[in-house]
Amino acid sequence: MVNGSDGAAEAKLIEIYALIGKAQIREALPKAKALAEALPNFQLAQLVYGDLLLAQARPLRAMGDVPGGLTDDSGRAVIEELREESLRRMRALRERPQPGSVPTQFLALAPRSRHAIAVDSSRSRLYLFENTADGLRLVADYYVSVGKAGTAKTAEGDQRTPLGIYYISSNLDRRTLKDFYGSGALPINYPNVLDSRRGKTGSGIWLHGTPPNQFARPPQATDGCVVLANPDLEHIIQTVEVRTTPVIIANQLQWVPARSVRNDSKQFEDTLLAWRNAKTAGDLQQVLSFYTADFSSNGKTLTQWLPTLKGELAETQGRTIQLKDLSYLRWVDTADTMVVTFGEVAEGIRTGWTKRQYWIRQDNRWKIFFEGVM
Repeated sequence: MVNGSDGAAEAKLIEIYALIGKAQIREALPKAKALAEALPNFQLAQLVYGDLLLAQARPLRAMGDVPGGLTDDSGRAVIEELREESLRRMRALRERPQPGSVPTQFLALAPRSRHAIAVDSSRSRLYLFENTADGLRLVADYYVSVGKAGTAKTAEGDQRTPLGIYYISSNLDRRTLKDFYGSGALPINYPNVLDSRRGKTGSGIWLHGTPPNQFARPPQATDGCVVLANPDLEHIIQTVEVRTTPVIIANQLQWVPARSVRNDSKQFEDTLLAWRNAKTAGDLQQVLSFYTADFSSNGKTLTQWLPTLKGELAETQGRTIQLKDLSYLRWVDTADTMVVTFGEVAEGIRTGWTKRQYWIRQDNRWKIFFEGVM
Protein backbone atom coordinates (compact mmCIF):
# COMPACT_ATOMS: atom_id res chain seq x y z
CA MET A 1 0.00 0.00 0.00
CA VAL A 2 1.34 3.47 -0.93
CA ASN A 3 0.52 6.33 1.46
CA GLY A 4 0.33 8.87 -1.38
CA SER A 5 3.52 10.82 -0.71
CA ASP A 6 6.06 11.20 -3.48
CA GLY A 7 8.72 9.76 -1.19
CA ALA A 8 6.73 6.58 -0.55
CA ALA A 9 5.79 6.25 -4.22
CA GLU A 10 9.36 6.84 -5.26
CA ALA A 11 10.61 4.15 -2.88
CA LYS A 12 8.19 1.67 -4.43
CA LEU A 13 9.29 2.74 -7.90
CA ILE A 14 12.98 2.24 -7.08
CA GLU A 15 12.16 -1.19 -5.67
CA ILE A 16 10.55 -2.07 -9.00
CA TYR A 17 13.56 -0.72 -10.92
CA ALA A 18 15.87 -2.87 -8.81
CA LEU A 19 13.90 -5.98 -9.69
CA ILE A 20 13.95 -5.06 -13.38
CA GLY A 21 17.70 -4.55 -13.16
CA LYS A 22 18.00 -8.12 -11.88
CA ALA A 23 15.78 -9.34 -14.74
CA GLN A 24 13.12 -10.33 -12.19
CA ILE A 25 10.24 -9.16 -14.36
CA ARG A 26 7.72 -11.60 -12.89
CA GLU A 27 8.39 -10.28 -9.36
CA ALA A 28 8.33 -6.63 -10.51
CA LEU A 29 5.00 -6.87 -12.34
CA PRO A 30 2.62 -7.21 -9.33
CA LYS A 31 4.44 -4.42 -7.50
CA ALA A 32 4.12 -2.14 -10.52
CA LYS A 33 0.45 -3.04 -10.85
CA ALA A 34 -0.18 -2.19 -7.18
CA LEU A 35 1.59 1.17 -7.51
CA ALA A 36 -0.26 2.06 -10.71
CA GLU A 37 -3.62 1.17 -9.15
CA ALA A 38 -2.88 3.03 -5.91
CA LEU A 39 -1.82 6.18 -7.77
CA PRO A 40 -3.64 6.29 -11.12
CA ASN A 41 -2.41 9.88 -11.70
CA PHE A 42 1.27 8.88 -11.32
CA GLN A 43 2.17 8.79 -15.00
CA LEU A 44 5.68 7.39 -14.52
CA ALA A 45 4.28 4.45 -12.55
CA GLN A 46 1.77 3.82 -15.35
CA LEU A 47 4.57 3.83 -17.91
CA VAL A 48 6.65 1.33 -15.93
CA TYR A 49 3.63 -0.94 -15.49
CA GLY A 50 2.89 -0.74 -19.22
CA ASP A 51 6.50 -1.64 -20.03
CA LEU A 52 6.35 -4.66 -17.76
CA LEU A 53 3.13 -5.85 -19.37
CA LEU A 54 4.75 -5.44 -22.79
CA ALA A 55 7.79 -7.37 -21.57
CA GLN A 56 5.57 -10.42 -21.22
CA ALA A 57 5.36 -10.49 -25.03
CA ARG A 58 8.81 -9.28 -26.16
CA PRO A 59 12.09 -7.87 -24.81
CA LEU A 60 12.09 -4.15 -23.95
CA ARG A 61 14.51 -1.91 -25.84
CA ALA A 62 14.02 1.18 -23.65
CA MET A 63 11.70 2.73 -21.09
CA GLY A 64 8.39 3.59 -22.75
CA ASP A 65 9.04 1.10 -25.54
CA VAL A 66 5.78 1.75 -27.37
CA PRO A 67 5.55 -0.11 -30.70
CA GLY A 68 5.92 2.12 -33.74
CA GLY A 69 2.73 3.69 -35.07
CA LEU A 70 0.91 3.55 -31.73
CA THR A 71 1.81 7.09 -30.65
CA ASP A 72 2.20 10.51 -32.29
CA ASP A 73 4.81 13.24 -31.75
CA SER A 74 3.07 14.60 -28.65
CA GLY A 75 2.89 11.12 -27.17
CA ARG A 76 6.57 10.54 -27.84
CA ALA A 77 7.36 13.88 -26.18
CA VAL A 78 5.44 12.81 -23.06
CA ILE A 79 7.33 9.52 -22.95
CA GLU A 80 10.63 11.37 -23.28
CA GLU A 81 9.67 13.64 -20.36
CA LEU A 82 8.82 10.61 -18.25
CA ARG A 83 12.17 9.04 -19.10
CA GLU A 84 13.90 12.21 -17.95
CA GLU A 85 11.84 12.25 -14.74
CA SER A 86 12.93 8.68 -14.08
CA LEU A 87 16.61 9.53 -14.70
CA ARG A 88 16.42 12.55 -12.38
CA ARG A 89 14.85 10.53 -9.59
CA MET A 90 17.43 7.78 -9.96
CA ARG A 91 20.35 10.21 -10.06
CA ALA A 92 19.22 12.05 -6.92
CA LEU A 93 18.88 8.81 -5.01
CA ARG A 94 22.15 7.40 -6.33
CA GLU A 95 24.09 10.58 -5.48
CA ARG A 96 22.89 11.12 -1.94
CA PRO A 97 24.63 13.83 0.12
CA GLN A 98 27.01 12.52 2.74
CA PRO A 99 25.58 12.37 6.29
CA GLY A 100 26.42 15.55 8.19
CA SER A 101 27.02 17.59 5.03
CA VAL A 102 25.20 20.81 4.09
CA PRO A 103 25.00 23.04 1.00
CA THR A 104 27.78 25.64 1.00
CA GLN A 105 25.30 28.53 1.14
CA PHE A 106 24.27 27.79 4.74
CA LEU A 107 27.05 29.48 6.76
CA ALA A 108 25.05 30.39 9.87
CA LEU A 109 21.36 30.08 10.66
CA ALA A 110 19.73 31.64 13.71
CA PRO A 111 17.63 29.43 16.01
CA ARG A 112 14.51 31.37 15.02
CA SER A 113 14.92 29.87 11.53
CA ARG A 114 13.71 26.42 12.53
CA HIS A 115 13.91 25.01 9.01
CA ALA A 116 15.65 25.62 5.70
CA ILE A 117 15.11 24.50 2.12
CA ALA A 118 17.56 23.93 -0.72
CA VAL A 119 16.65 23.10 -4.33
CA ASP A 120 19.04 21.38 -6.75
CA SER A 121 17.56 21.86 -10.22
CA SER A 122 20.03 19.46 -11.90
CA ARG A 123 18.64 16.64 -9.75
CA SER A 124 15.06 17.95 -9.68
CA ARG A 125 15.34 17.73 -5.90
CA LEU A 126 14.20 19.76 -2.91
CA TYR A 127 15.96 19.15 0.43
CA LEU A 128 14.27 20.03 3.72
CA PHE A 129 16.43 20.70 6.79
CA GLU A 130 15.67 21.09 10.47
CA ASN A 131 17.83 23.65 12.29
CA THR A 132 18.87 21.86 15.50
CA ALA A 133 21.20 22.78 18.35
CA ASP A 134 23.86 20.73 16.54
CA GLY A 135 23.28 22.44 13.20
CA LEU A 136 21.27 21.66 10.10
CA ARG A 137 19.90 18.13 9.79
CA LEU A 138 18.47 16.80 6.53
CA VAL A 139 15.01 15.43 7.33
CA ALA A 140 13.44 14.87 3.89
CA ASP A 141 13.97 15.33 0.17
CA TYR A 142 11.49 15.35 -2.68
CA TYR A 143 11.30 15.30 -6.47
CA VAL A 144 10.38 18.73 -7.92
CA SER A 145 9.74 20.39 -11.27
CA VAL A 146 11.18 23.75 -12.34
CA GLY A 147 10.78 26.16 -15.26
CA LYS A 148 10.12 25.00 -18.82
CA ALA A 149 13.12 27.04 -19.98
CA GLY A 150 15.26 25.94 -17.05
CA THR A 151 16.70 28.28 -14.42
CA ALA A 152 18.41 31.70 -14.11
CA LYS A 153 15.25 33.80 -14.38
CA THR A 154 15.84 37.35 -15.59
CA ALA A 155 12.53 38.62 -16.96
CA GLU A 156 8.78 38.39 -16.54
CA GLY A 157 7.37 35.51 -18.57
CA ASP A 158 10.70 33.84 -19.45
CA GLN A 159 9.49 30.54 -17.92
CA ARG A 160 12.65 30.20 -15.87
CA THR A 161 13.09 29.48 -12.18
CA PRO A 162 15.24 32.04 -10.33
CA LEU A 163 18.59 31.16 -8.77
CA GLY A 164 19.60 32.64 -5.44
CA ILE A 165 18.75 33.02 -1.78
CA TYR A 166 15.11 33.66 -0.96
CA TYR A 167 12.72 33.50 1.97
CA ILE A 168 9.18 32.12 2.14
CA SER A 169 7.10 35.29 2.27
CA SER A 170 3.57 33.94 2.84
CA ASN A 171 1.32 30.89 2.94
CA LEU A 172 -1.60 31.12 0.52
CA ASP A 173 -4.87 29.50 1.58
CA ARG A 174 -5.54 26.60 -0.80
CA ARG A 175 -9.26 27.47 -0.73
CA THR A 176 -8.49 30.71 -2.58
CA LEU A 177 -6.41 29.00 -5.29
CA LYS A 178 -7.29 27.24 -8.52
CA ASP A 179 -6.98 23.44 -8.66
CA PHE A 180 -3.90 23.96 -10.83
CA TYR A 181 -1.89 24.83 -7.70
CA GLY A 182 -2.85 21.67 -5.84
CA SER A 183 -2.58 21.61 -2.06
CA GLY A 184 -1.47 25.22 -1.65
CA ALA A 185 1.34 27.65 -2.31
CA LEU A 186 4.30 29.20 -0.51
CA PRO A 187 5.47 32.34 -2.36
CA ILE A 188 9.14 33.35 -2.10
CA ASN A 189 10.54 36.89 -2.23
CA TYR A 190 11.64 36.94 -5.87
CA PRO A 191 12.97 39.35 -7.00
CA ASN A 192 15.22 39.74 -3.97
CA VAL A 193 17.52 42.74 -3.43
CA LEU A 194 20.33 41.25 -5.52
CA ASP A 195 17.90 40.39 -8.34
CA SER A 196 16.54 43.95 -8.39
CA ARG A 197 20.07 45.36 -8.36
CA ARG A 198 20.73 43.32 -11.50
CA GLY A 199 17.57 44.52 -13.23
CA LYS A 200 15.68 41.24 -13.05
CA THR A 201 11.90 41.38 -13.38
CA GLY A 202 8.93 39.13 -12.78
CA SER A 203 7.01 37.97 -9.73
CA GLY A 204 4.78 35.22 -8.43
CA ILE A 205 7.40 32.54 -7.88
CA TRP A 206 5.88 29.94 -5.56
CA LEU A 207 6.45 26.51 -4.16
CA HIS A 208 3.15 24.84 -5.01
CA GLY A 209 1.43 21.53 -5.72
CA THR A 210 -0.05 19.77 -8.74
CA PRO A 211 -3.56 19.52 -10.25
CA PRO A 212 -5.68 16.56 -9.12
CA ASN A 213 -5.02 14.64 -12.35
CA GLN A 214 -1.23 14.88 -12.02
CA PHE A 215 0.83 13.24 -9.31
CA ALA A 216 4.07 14.83 -10.52
CA ARG A 217 5.11 17.07 -13.39
CA PRO A 218 8.09 16.62 -15.76
CA PRO A 219 11.45 18.00 -14.55
CA GLN A 220 11.04 21.21 -16.59
CA ALA A 221 7.32 21.97 -16.82
CA THR A 222 6.47 25.12 -14.86
CA ASP A 223 6.31 28.83 -15.67
CA GLY A 224 9.10 29.40 -13.12
CA CYS A 225 7.69 28.01 -9.89
CA VAL A 226 9.01 25.00 -7.98
CA VAL A 227 6.33 22.28 -8.02
CA LEU A 228 6.02 19.25 -5.72
CA ALA A 229 3.60 16.35 -5.38
CA ASN A 230 0.68 17.48 -3.21
CA PRO A 231 1.38 15.26 -0.17
CA ASP A 232 4.98 16.51 -0.06
CA LEU A 233 3.94 20.14 -0.35
CA GLU A 234 1.42 19.58 2.45
CA HIS A 235 4.19 18.28 4.68
CA ILE A 236 6.33 21.32 3.93
CA ILE A 237 3.42 23.72 4.55
CA GLN A 238 2.78 22.08 7.92
CA THR A 239 6.48 22.21 8.83
CA VAL A 240 8.09 25.49 7.78
CA GLU A 241 7.54 29.03 9.00
CA VAL A 242 6.74 32.11 6.94
CA ARG A 243 9.44 34.84 6.74
CA THR A 244 12.13 32.93 8.66
CA THR A 245 12.61 29.96 6.30
CA PRO A 246 15.37 30.46 3.71
CA VAL A 247 15.05 28.82 0.30
CA ILE A 248 18.24 28.26 -1.70
CA ILE A 249 17.71 27.54 -5.41
CA ALA A 250 20.84 26.44 -7.28
CA ASN A 251 21.66 24.73 -10.56
CA GLN A 252 23.72 22.25 -8.59
CA LEU A 253 24.23 22.22 -4.83
CA GLN A 254 27.73 21.73 -3.47
CA TRP A 255 27.71 19.72 -0.25
CA VAL A 256 30.46 20.07 2.37
CA PRO A 257 30.94 18.95 6.00
CA ALA A 258 29.02 21.33 8.25
CA ARG A 259 32.14 22.32 10.19
CA SER A 260 33.94 23.52 7.06
CA VAL A 261 31.38 26.21 6.19
CA ARG A 262 32.17 28.04 9.43
CA ASN A 263 35.87 28.01 8.56
CA ASP A 264 35.07 29.68 5.24
CA SER A 265 33.12 32.47 6.93
CA LYS A 266 35.89 33.74 9.26
CA GLN A 267 36.82 36.79 7.15
CA PHE A 268 33.21 37.84 6.85
CA GLU A 269 32.56 37.40 10.58
CA ASP A 270 35.54 39.63 11.34
CA THR A 271 34.21 42.32 9.00
CA LEU A 272 30.71 42.16 10.46
CA LEU A 273 32.19 42.51 13.96
CA ALA A 274 34.25 45.51 12.82
CA TRP A 275 31.09 47.15 11.42
CA ARG A 276 29.31 46.56 14.72
CA ASN A 277 32.24 47.99 16.70
CA ALA A 278 32.37 51.11 14.52
CA LYS A 279 28.66 51.63 15.06
CA THR A 280 29.04 51.07 18.80
CA ALA A 281 31.78 53.74 18.84
CA GLY A 282 29.50 56.15 16.98
CA ASP A 283 32.20 56.79 14.39
CA LEU A 284 30.16 57.93 11.38
CA GLN A 285 33.03 57.98 8.87
CA GLN A 286 34.26 54.58 9.96
CA VAL A 287 30.74 53.15 9.69
CA LEU A 288 30.32 54.66 6.21
CA SER A 289 33.51 52.93 5.07
CA PHE A 290 31.58 49.64 5.20
CA TYR A 291 29.02 50.76 2.57
CA THR A 292 29.33 50.74 -1.21
CA ALA A 293 29.04 53.97 -3.19
CA ASP A 294 25.90 52.60 -4.90
CA PHE A 295 24.28 51.51 -1.62
CA SER A 296 20.48 51.64 -1.46
CA SER A 297 17.85 51.20 1.22
CA ASN A 298 14.35 50.68 -0.11
CA GLY A 299 14.85 53.18 -2.91
CA LYS A 300 17.05 55.64 -1.01
CA THR A 301 20.62 56.33 -2.04
CA LEU A 302 23.42 56.43 0.51
CA THR A 303 23.12 60.23 0.72
CA GLN A 304 19.33 60.04 1.18
CA TRP A 305 19.69 57.28 3.79
CA LEU A 306 22.42 59.09 5.77
CA PRO A 307 19.96 60.87 8.15
CA THR A 308 18.61 57.44 9.15
CA LEU A 309 22.10 56.22 10.00
CA LYS A 310 22.88 59.40 11.95
CA GLY A 311 19.62 58.97 13.87
CA GLU A 312 20.54 55.38 14.79
CA LEU A 313 23.97 56.46 16.02
CA ALA A 314 22.42 59.23 18.11
CA GLU A 315 19.90 56.84 19.62
CA THR A 316 22.46 54.24 20.65
CA GLN A 317 24.85 56.93 22.00
CA GLY A 318 27.87 54.69 22.18
CA ARG A 319 26.09 51.76 23.85
CA THR A 320 27.41 48.35 22.84
CA ILE A 321 25.39 47.02 19.94
CA GLN A 322 24.44 43.37 20.03
CA LEU A 323 23.58 41.34 16.94
CA LYS A 324 20.99 38.76 17.99
CA ASP A 325 19.51 35.86 16.02
CA LEU A 326 22.25 36.26 13.42
CA SER A 327 21.97 34.43 10.10
CA TYR A 328 24.21 34.80 7.08
CA LEU A 329 23.89 32.91 3.83
CA ARG A 330 26.38 33.08 0.97
CA TRP A 331 25.61 33.23 -2.73
CA VAL A 332 28.44 33.01 -5.26
CA ASP A 333 27.97 33.44 -9.01
CA THR A 334 29.56 36.32 -10.92
CA ALA A 335 29.83 38.04 -7.53
CA ASP A 336 30.39 36.89 -3.95
CA THR A 337 27.49 38.04 -1.75
CA MET A 338 26.06 37.53 1.74
CA VAL A 339 22.45 37.81 2.89
CA VAL A 340 22.58 38.75 6.57
CA THR A 341 19.63 38.92 8.98
CA PHE A 342 19.85 39.94 12.65
CA GLY A 343 18.23 41.77 15.51
CA GLU A 344 20.16 44.96 16.30
CA VAL A 345 19.80 45.83 19.99
CA ALA A 346 21.79 48.45 21.91
CA GLU A 347 22.86 47.58 25.45
CA GLY A 348 20.31 48.77 28.00
CA ILE A 349 17.54 49.13 25.41
CA ARG A 350 14.88 46.43 25.38
CA THR A 351 13.80 46.67 21.78
CA GLY A 352 15.66 47.09 18.54
CA TRP A 353 15.40 46.55 14.81
CA THR A 354 15.30 43.35 12.84
CA LYS A 355 17.47 44.09 9.84
CA ARG A 356 18.52 42.46 6.61
CA GLN A 357 21.74 43.43 4.89
CA TYR A 358 23.23 42.41 1.56
CA TRP A 359 27.03 42.42 1.41
CA ILE A 360 29.29 42.07 -1.61
CA ARG A 361 33.00 41.29 -1.72
CA GLN A 362 34.88 43.96 -3.67
CA ASP A 363 38.68 43.87 -3.99
CA ASN A 364 38.72 41.17 -1.30
CA ARG A 365 36.81 43.40 1.14
CA TRP A 366 33.22 42.93 2.25
CA LYS A 367 30.88 45.94 1.87
CA ILE A 368 27.15 46.55 2.36
CA PHE A 369 25.08 47.42 -0.71
CA PHE A 370 21.64 47.18 0.93
CA GLU A 371 20.29 47.55 4.46
CA GLY A 372 16.67 47.65 5.54
CA VAL A 373 14.45 47.12 8.56
CA MET A 374 12.20 44.11 8.19
